[in-house]
Amino acid sequence: MIASNIFRLIGNLFTEVLFIPFNTLRKGDFNWWSANLINWVFLLVLIVLFAYWMKESKRFFNEGTEDRA
Repeated sequence: MIASNIFRLIGNLFTEVLFIPFNTLRKGDFNWWSANLINWVFLLVLIVLFAYWMKESKRFFNEGTEDRA
């Protein structure tokens, strides 16, 4: 019974609480740019992290400390 309640709590958390911003966007009258703002934010974070990763990879390659197999 306790495990069932835990899974119901997790399901309720995801469907009722964490999706509130997405439900607001879905039901609201927004243009395309504002509706996809979260996607642009995720894309920007991804590009910044990828650039940092490539910079660090180049630094390790230039130092000769990369893990070669």
